[in-house]
Amino acid sequence: MPIHPGMVENLATGTRNLYAQAEERLLGIIARQLAVGLDAPGWVEAKLAAVQQVRRAAQAVVDELGKATTLEVFDAVAEAYNVGHRAAVAELGALSDDARALVDDRVPNAQAVDRLAQEAVDVVTATHRSILRAVVDGFRAVVASVAATPLLGIGTRRQATQDAMRAFADRGIQAFVDRAGRRWSLPSYAEMAVRTATARAATEAHMRTLSEAGVELVVVSDAPRECPLCRPWEGRVLTIGRPAGARTVEAEHATEDGRMVPVRVAGSLDEARAAGLQHPNCRHSVSMYSPGLTRIEQARSDPDGYDASQRQREIERTIRKWKRREAAAVTPEAQRAARAKVRQWQGAMRQHLADHPDLRRNRVREQVGAGNLPEPRTEATAEQVDAARVWSGDDASVREMSDDQLAAATRSNLLDDRARARIEAEADRRDLAALLDRAAPRGTLAADLTPFSDAELGRLVGHVDDVDALRIAAELDRRDLAARLPGVRPDLVGLSDDELAARVRHAIEHGLDDVDQLAAEAHRRDLLAAMFPSGRLLDDLSGVGDDALTWAMQYADNAELLRIAAEMDRRDAVELPQPADTGNAVDDLLADRDALAEAMAPAPDPEDWGRLADDETFAAEAAALAAVHAEESGDGEPDERHTITRREARALYDEYVYRQYLQAELDCNGYLLNKKAKAAGHNPATLFSGPARIAYARASDELKEWWAEHGRLTQAEFIEQVTGKQQRWATGARHNESDQQNKR
Repeated sequence: MPIHPGMVENLATGTRNLYAQAEERLLGIIARQLAVGLDAPGWVEAKLAAVQQVRRAAQAVVDELGKATTLEVFDAVAEAYNVGHRAAVAELGALSDDARALVDDRVPNAQAVDRLAQEAVDVVTATHRSILRAVVDGFRAVVASVAATPLLGIGTRRQATQDAMRAFADRGIQAFVDRAGRRWSLPSYAEMAVRTATARAATEAHMRTLSEAGVELVVVSDAPRECPLCRPWEGRVLTIGRPAGARTVEAEHATEDGRMVPVRVAGSLDEARAAGLQHPNCRHSVSMYSPGLTRIEQARSDPDGYDASQRQREIERTIRKWKRREAAAVTPEAQRAARAKVRQWQGAMRQHLADHPDLRRNRVREQVGAGNLPEPRTEATAEQVDAARVWSGDDASVREMSDDQLAAATRSNLLDDRARARIEAEADRRDLAALLDRAAPRGTLAADLTPFSDAELGRLVGHVDDVDALRIAAELDRRDLAARLPGVRPDLVGLSDDELAARVRHAIEHGLDDVDQLAAEAHRRDLLAAMFPSGRLLDDLSGVGDDALTWAMQYADNAELLRIAAEMDRRDAVELPQPADTGNAVDDLLADRDALAEAMAPAPDPEDWGRLADDETFAAEAAALAAVHAEESGDGEPDERHTITRREARALYDEYVYRQYLQAELDCNGYLLNKKAKAAGHNPATLFSGPARIAYARASDELKEWWAEHGRLTQAEFIEQVTGKQQRWATGARHNESDQQNKR
């Protein structure tokens, strides 16, 4: 069965209706927007301010149009591909009637259909990017033209608006310009593109099926009312493949094997299509050519029929033009006039068809979707309008709305979960922006972080640099420390200043008894902000009171504690005595101890320290011995060393050893260990206590010389000297020391 584009052109009707309805809706949107407040002062300013509303309304129409178009085009192309395939199978006669019925349900070549359908979708939806621009530009152009007319005194604003909308409706929404510079309206271009795609799908399926069956030649039909582009190819034989150009080929006879017959071909099918054959609205078909059997009839030219068909197209365009004017009418008078014109041209169509009986009327070509305009509805409430803006708009629409409008939209029951999530996301964005304005104005973190809650500081971490993030972490650590301090309520530490103030108001209004605690928390924050600006201790502590310095110690780090201690020492400066230098290390130690006790007065004197020892018995005995010694000396002053307990003596010995170690290291330039001991990793500090034989075995020659001059005391010897009480191990220690010195 021959195939021609006209067999599948009805498949493009659905897409054309979609775009006709969309165009009509867009014109209606503009007309209704212009008509609102037409006689009110400031109409021009109000209309220019409504451009964004027009754009969003048009965007909603275009989005829905894109979804519907994709589904419609894929269905149309798949059906056209099936039509072409079935036509080829029927033409080949290779199947029985029962088997041919199965072909009707065959799924077409998926890859070929998807490719053709996607190409058609891309071609059609490429205009969508220009639709919004055309709508907005057209709206502004109408407003601009209307603004000038009353000023020139050549008409009223209502008349000017109607004239401008009439001109806009005549043009239509021309969102596509081809390479020849011709502007296409939305329905015309969409119909043309889908007709082309469905025709390609049908003919490609037809040619593919014939090629798979071994058919190489096709013949072009003789169609009535042919156009000048197709006329040269009527009744000509073409090749499905092979090179272009007219020539004579040898082909095997269709029924006689081995017999070759000459066939004159006019070129290839692709060549003919490139020259205009099978263009949109073309009625020419191609069918299988069987060499030796197919008889080609002489083509008859019908230029008058072509002119009549073009006149019919012109009348259809005029009817659509006046229907668009009727839809875009701003005044009732203009609407009635346009409707009368529609009836007039419909009568012209009936007369033209009566004059040319071979023509058929296709009412679809006269429709522009006028019956699909929105029905009149009651005025929407403010909440419904705001909810509609959220539901149908984009993120930019939500950002343009105020907090009150978003709250009104939230109260509406028209929103779905997606729209409510959009409002929540916008509210969260605004809260974050407000927080950044307060806490990090111009990108710089505020010096005082105490007014912000833990949650707010946590949100800030991801929006500041590393240095400020460390400041936030330090502030949170300080709050954790404060929550563990006595007298501080942990549940109040993490609140912001605003939240704390709200708690105070609530406590006062309801007579709660925690107002004092809330006030204490506010006072703590004030002190913290005053003592630790920017999270660091004040640079100048001279003007801070002692109580405030003491309070700040609980929040200070080690370095800050040292600064506070230095400031306190400065305020309570005491002139420390010079170290004693009697030549005896033990006497120097005791002298320094007495001088320190005197400088620390009114702290207890050393003679009273024994009373603080746990060894009360020994302290009492030491005090009695000191009294006896004082009586024997006759000066009435007890020797304070006799009041030192064994426990104090042991502690003093540790200090004596450390002082000896430091002095020896200084005098010996650090050479305290011999090579063997140093290689073994011994600690040189251990040489100054313990058995003499071990110390001398590990000591360097320099250290041994130093000991010979300054001496080396074991713990027993030291206790004996400072307490005046003989120790059983002291004599043995002195003997061992003498033996080691004699070995040198």
